[in-house]
Amino acid sequence: MNHWAFVTAAYAVTFAGTAGLAGWAWLSMRRAEAAADSLRRER
Repeated sequence: MNHWAFVTAAYAVTFAGTAGLAGWAWLSMRRAEAAADSLRRER
């Protein structure tokens, strides 16, 4: 039985998870920066 299909799938899942986590963190950072800027403008 060829194991390369499973190895490729594992790399694909890992890459997709890492990209998803990085995107989620980037969006959270953008929201936090926007909130901090709005607080700074209120003064």
